[in-house]
Amino acid sequence: MIVHPSPSQTNLSDQPAIASPAPLPIYKGIASWQALRARRWYGVMGSMVLLTCGVIALCLQFGAHTLTMAELWSALTFSTAGGEDVAGIIVWDIRFPRVLMGLFVGASLAITGAALQALVRNPLADPYVLGISSGAAFGATIGFAIGIGSMVGGLGLPLCAFIGGGLSIALVYRIAASQGQLPMHKLLLAGVIVNAICSALMMFATSILNPTSLYRVVLWLMGTLTAPSLTALIGIGGCLLIAVVLLLRESQALNLLAVGEDAARSSGVDSDRVQRTVFLVSAVLTGAIVSVSGMIGFVGMVVPHLVRILCGADHRLLLPVSALGGGILLMVADTVARTVVAPAEIPVGVITALIGGPFFIYLLMTRKYRFFA
Repeated sequence: MIVHPSPSQTNLSDQPAIASPAPLPIYKGIASWQALRARRWYGVMGSMVLLTCGVIALCLQFGAHTLTMAELWSALTFSTAGGEDVAGIIVWDIRFPRVLMGLFVGASLAITGAALQALVRNPLADPYVLGISSGAAFGATIGFAIGIGSMVGGLGLPLCAFIGGGLSIALVYRIAASQGQLPMHKLLLAGVIVNAICSALMMFATSILNPTSLYRVVLWLMGTLTAPSLTALIGIGGCLLIAVVLLLRESQALNLLAVGEDAARSSGVDSDRVQRTVFLVSAVLTGAIVSVSGMIGFVGMVVPHLVRILCGADHRLLLPVSALGGGILLMVADTVARTVVAPAEIPVGVITALIGGPFFIYLLMTRKYRFFA
């Protein structure tokens, strides 16, 4: 007689293991979200602030006329003994406003790009690629063409740029959205389409301008930080400060949305509200930037990608570090633009395109480093 062992006598280790289901793909930076500590946040941000201050000092020193360290120090400390303070005029009246504008514009582009990349889960997203910049540029070009740039207390041009940027991102979203979903490949394709349409409309608008206005518009469209006014500095600085506060409030939601919209919804995130906030902030900030500096591309794509590699994917750290990194990149690019062929000047948009274009091609062709699962 064969005696069958009772279930209690069965050695469970001899039973075949039941294969557990494969884990769902997750955002590779999710572990770093839990590991982020205040000490690390303050350490990284302190290092970035010191680096930013050092880059500002170097950018103030170099230009068509290079200052010595002694001249720069005397200008910064207002310690010139009598006579005309040429170094002080160069530093405070000419270079400092331009360097500060480069910091604000670069920070705005980079933090907007980082937020958009998390929202659409694609490393190629930025205001330039998604058509926001070209829409804002088209709106500002119309403002130039019909002569309302100086109306509404000098806010006519920023208002036209904001309307153009807002309409373009709304159009991109409307083209890409289908059945409550937002496919990433459709979003990028929609951005390319809107870019092409706005570029064609800008060429038409510039073709009917008089030669004097045409030169100004073409130079502005290539990207420039020349002679920013105090009003423009205050306006961009205020918009940037508000955008940083709003986006940092959504940093945890962006962390979850980077995993996926379903995962974010299951965690209680109102994804529609976050999308509206990010898109609105992007449109307003990009419109303000384009109205004063023209189209400066690729900063919003390159900087967040590099910061993500170096500092991780937690948006509580990624957003502010990207802002400072974008400011550093644009300040350096503008210094190169006004120095390399001095006394002539290269539009800063040309420098950023020469940096970002090859980087964009690298991402498209290799994608070896994937921060989205």
